[in-house]
Amino acid sequence: MAESAQSASAWSPFRHPVFRDLWIATVVSNVGTWMQNLGAAWLMTTISASPVMVALVQSATSFPMFLLALPAGALADIIDRRRLLLFTQAWMLAAAALLAALTFLGATTPWVLLVLTFVLGLGAALNGPAWQAIVPELVPRRELSEAIALNSAGFNLSRAAGPAAGGAVLAAAGAAVTFLVNAISFLGVMVVLFRWRRPPTESHLPAERMLSAMRSGLRYTRYAPALRAVLLRSAVFMVGSSAVWALLPLVARNELRWGPIGYGILLACFGAGAIVGATILPRMRRRLSSEQLVAVGTLAFAAVNLAMALLPVMAVLGPALFIGGMAWLVMVSSFNVAVQISVPSWVRARALAVYTVAFAGGLSLGSAVWGAIAAHQGISAALIYAAIFLALSLLFILHHRLEIDEELDLTPSLHWSEPILAIRPHLKRGPILVTVEYRIDPGHAEAFMHALRSLGMIRRRDGAVGWGLFQDMAEPGRFLEAFVVETWAEHLRQHERMTRADIAVEDRARSFHLGAQPPVVSHFLYAYGKRVRKFKDHSRVPEDGEPGG
Repeated sequence: MAESAQSASAWSPFRHPVFRDLWIATVVSNVGTWMQNLGAAWLMTTISASPVMVALVQSATSFPMFLLALPAGALADIIDRRRLLLFTQAWMLAAAALLAALTFLGATTPWVLLVLTFVLGLGAALNGPAWQAIVPELVPRRELSEAIALNSAGFNLSRAAGPAAGGAVLAAAGAAVTFLVNAISFLGVMVVLFRWRRPPTESHLPAERMLSAMRSGLRYTRYAPALRAVLLRSAVFMVGSSAVWALLPLVARNELRWGPIGYGILLACFGAGAIVGATILPRMRRRLSSEQLVAVGTLAFAAVNLAMALLPVMAVLGPALFIGGMAWLVMVSSFNVAVQISVPSWVRARALAVYTVAFAGGLSLGSAVWGAIAAHQGISAALIYAAIFLALSLLFILHHRLEIDEELDLTPSLHWSEPILAIRPHLKRGPILVTVEYRIDPGHAEAFMHALRSLGMIRRRDGAVGWGLFQDMAEPGRFLEAFVVETWAEHLRQHERMTRADIAVEDRARSFHLGAQPPVVSHFLYAYGKRVRKFKDHSRVPEDGEPGG
């Protein structure tokens, strides 16, 4: 009982040395990153009078995330994540150090600044999915929510401290020193990663190719309803909540009549709320379900929009943004946890990459929409519309519920036996047709077909590019399940990807089978192929309701 209580503490992940050390090193590194961003933006204003060049600094920072999110997720799933993180940290250290050296020498031109800022952004984009995907490897599953909340709180802590520290260093020593401090800040993370002995992931198969891995990640997302629900819910929330981020600078300048200091104070209130939210989230999770937490967070953020629209005074906005920071942490942590625990390790980074795209896409779309409305109807009108949108978004709960099952066992089952074959194909040969023959009671056909639909989702999610169930017209109790994978290696990966939670679905389907012997499984190699051929060109298996050709 004591152990259970201890594991529910907001600080319990700090009991694990690698997580604790990485958290501290990451906060320091993120402070350096915020100093870098401030220094780059300020330096551009001194070396270029063009507003376009100043705006491009932010574009150079953020665009790599859109460009590389999916490839980065695939890469983090097919190579060792620790080595990838060491590489990306070294990449960013080198870019920041080069920028510092050039700035010290007075050789930083506007385009040099943009290029090196973009290079830093590439490192951050490659780093992101792998960084999120290692969290379940550092803490027990029961402490995952607290670990994610602490990471979010650390990010907000560095966001509050970084610009302040950067402003002080910039005023005292110049932009070059802020770049140098950022370069040095990566060293702590690299030391912790170097000392971490990550258990190796064992597989007898060669690593997936990049494009194939990206397709696998997107295919998994398509056939994983729980993951799709998280993506939709997070994107919708970001569209509504983006009004705060997009319009807060205008509220600070036009309504409060405050300059950058006032804007910084408002952001600090938000960051402080996020830090407090991390400490109380475990208690909230014990009292409220995930759906209730998300509903409360959504309504709280809608209230922040209304406060900004109707009561734009510091005495109101400070506390409102403090509550908004708490709500933001609750929402981001809930969505992140839902993604992390709903996918197995082999595809986790790719799922997080798709989540990042949905998250950032909702933020970008919402910012443009509310900005356009504010330009035509005023800031207050845009904020009120955003609040209404957030309240109405709760209707999504009716059709896209968050399925957060922390007891779900997604470890590989490894229960499929090696097939007995007379022909041993090369790993790249394909396509491969797999059939499973069932003999069932015709009176149970409807229930059987429903069970096989669930199993078909798993087949597609784990690698099948086509799936179907066929009934023998001469013998109604005989059914043939058929699915196709692109290569023999991909079918063997299906063996490795089947989880213990999937066994229950497979057992349910096989419970309808009659007879002492299990269903007969057969494997067919495409007869004309000497190389891997595109599946769509030759042998598409019709799905339910499609003509057989």
